[in-house]
Parts: sequence; C-alpha cells; structure tokens
Amino acid sequence: MADFPATRPARTKPRTFRGVVLRGLTFLLPPILTVVVLLWVISTVNSYVLEPVTAAAREALVWAISDVHEQPAGAKGEGTTVIDGRSYTRLSSGQYIPSAVADWWRNNLRNERMPATGEEVYREYVQARYLQPQVVIPVFVCLFILLLYVLGKFLAAEIGGLFDWGILHLPIVRKVYAAVKQVTDFVFGENLDENQQLAYKRVVAIEYPRPGLWSIGLLMGEAVLDVSAAANEPCVTVMLPTSPALFTVKPVMIPLSKTHDVNMSIDQALQFVISCGVVMPDQQRIAKPGANGP
Repeated sequence: MADFPATRPARTKPRTFRGVVLRGLTFLLPPILTVVVLLWVISTVNSYVLEPVTAAAREALVWAISDVHEQPAGAKGEGTTVIDGRSYTRLSSGQYIPSAVADWWRNNLRNERMPATGEEVYREYVQARYLQPQVVIPVFVCLFILLLYVLGKFLAAEIGGLFDWGILHLPIVRKVYAAVKQVTDFVFGENLDENQQLAYKRVVAIEYPRPGLWSIGLLMGEAVLDVSAAANEPCVTVMLPTSPALFTVKPVMIPLSKTHDVNMSIDQALQFVISCGVVMPDQQRIAKPGANGP
C-alpha cells in the first residue's frame, strides 16, 4: 500500500480579474491624486497670484519704457522717420515706435501680427522679452520670501495688533478672519507660550463617534466653559481632520481625562488621516513574530 504525504502544499488562490484591476488601481491612484492636487495648487496660485502680479509688473514696465509718438507735423506717413535723432517705425494706427522695438518684434515674434497701437505693442513686447515664466517665478519667490522676512522681522510686532484690530471690526469678514487666524496660530505656534505649546499642540486619540471606535485628532485648546461645567471636569477641544480634504474638520469637545496621547508627530498624524490609515509611522506598527530574527 503506497504511502501518501500527510499534508499537501496549499495552493495559492488565483487572483480574479476584478482583484487584479483593483490592485492596479491601488498602485496608480495615489500618484494620480498627488498630481491632481499639485496641479490644482499651481493653477490656483497662477490665477490668483502670479497673473495679477505679472499684469501689474507689465503695466509698470510699459509706463516706464514706452516711447510712442504721434505722426509728426509735416510727415507724409513714411514707414520710418527720425525724431530727435532716433529712428522710428510707423504702425497702422499712424503712431510711431522706436525701430529697435519694431525690429525685435519682427525677429522674435514672427508668427504674431503686430498690434496697431504703440501701447499694445509695448504690452506684448514687455511680456515676451522681460516677463517670461523662467524669470518671473524665481523673482516672485525671492521677493515673496523677502517680504515675509521683513514682515516677520520688523513689522509683525508693531502693526500686527493694529491690523488685527481693524479686521476684527469689519462685519462678516471678522468671523472668517478670526477662525482662520486661530488655526494658523495653532499650526505655526504663534501667540502660544512654551507651556501652552507643550499642553495643546499634540496628537491624541478619543473614542468617537461612539465608545469602542477610536479617532485620531489634534488637541487644540480648552473647551467652552459651559461644557466643562456640565462635565464637572476640565474639557478640551479636539480637531478631527478628515480624508482627503484636511480643511474639512470636526471640532469635538471632550473631557481631558478621556483623551489619550499618541506617539505621533502632527505631520505623521495628518499623513495617517490622508492615506486612510495606510501610511503609519514605524513606532506605531505592531511587530510581526520573527520580523527581527529568531
């Protein structure tokens, strides 16, 4: 009688078509969403910051360097003429611009039709020659950083209080500004002394939305006084960020005794929330048996 092995090697279950597609989607979706978010940020900055700044710089340069003359008295509409010892080229509107500008236009913007007025010629000339993206973006970034440094170094302490006072006296705007300022002060640590930063700027876990279900949040500060009075103990406000849009948050007021510190930095907590729990810091991973050797 033949001997048969007591156990057979387990067969690996073949992946279904749906499982393979989902695995491919899991691999492809994060980089796609990352690109989409970055493109949205770039588009927003370009539309609301770079384009207005570039337009203002263009108008300033046009005002500073434009040299447009009407047809001189006695001229017969020649294609070129001399004014004050300089050569000028005639446009279809009858205005004259320096021949050097007209020649640069013809040599560098051959596929575009030269505008009829000198002002429009100078607008497109300045845009094409002096305000190219590879020049505008680095200059803008450097000037913006310099502006932030000047504001933070010299002006924030002196005019910050006066500016806040003025904004907080505007109807409707003051409510939005106050909420945004509180969040930015928390994130960047402004207006908090060292003890407050240690007490409040940390990651906690609370049982929410019901006992037995845990949520990660950021401890923001003290809760409303009436809530602490109703709970008969100190309460705090915890901000619960959501995925994928972190700016949609839910503030929860809870007794301080029911919050549990989590060994995570704020960046790690936000990454954990955005990734729906996939990205987890190493210190929070459960060690698998045999992972560190026998």
